[in-house]
Amino acid sequence: MSIALKQVFNKDKTFRPKRKFEPGTQRFELHKRAQASLNSGVDLKAAVQLPGGEDLNDWVAVHVVDFFNRINLIYGTICEFCTERTCPVMSGGPKYEYRWQDDLKYKKPTALPAPQYMNLLMDWIEVQINNEDIFPTSVGVPFPKNFLQICKKILCRLFRVFVHVYIHHFDRIIIMGAEAHVNTCYKHFYYFVTELTLIDRKELEPLKEMTARMCH
Repeated sequence: MSIALKQVFNKDKTFRPKRKFEPGTQRFELHKRAQASLNSGVDLKAAVQLPGGEDLNDWVAVHVVDFFNRINLIYGTICEFCTERTCPVMSGGPKYEYRWQDDLKYKKPTALPAPQYMNLLMDWIEVQINNEDIFPTSVGVPFPKNFLQICKKILCRLFRVFVHVYIHHFDRIIIMGAEAHVNTCYKHFYYFVTELTLIDRKELEPLKEMTARMCH
């Protein structure tokens, strides 16, 4: 990895503070196992499979937090080029436009400039993953019954970040020499959500052709 790329993907250069797992917890151990698999160059398709004897909710929680941190970082590297002037709507090419709804300020789907949409999206996810009632960190505290549904919504919205970055800002990723890193992160994400059926296939349509070439 080049020095420039190391600076781009410096672990501390995140778009916002990272959510970390507490050492000694089951989820920390799962996180370490998942990271070790990736670092060893193992097949990504195999790396996303639920390990035998492990809880599905724990496995999903670890990955949702990790993907949030990593995708957050990817967007952070190009956010200065994603402005209300360059991206007046949050889109993925001419066929796909994403509208924001959060049941708070935006009770109806609302068209927003991409950077505003991204900020709302990252803020919303951060609130979810730091909510102890949704992502409990204490041993023995159960996940809520709708945990997987919440995670599906988080992952669906994170996928939209990939769509926007690939279609509108990939030239910047190439200039920074970060193409391989972003592609690996995307493949890992894609294999995970499809292995565990966490995103509706129609949501994956905007990157369908690229995915067919990249993820065999």
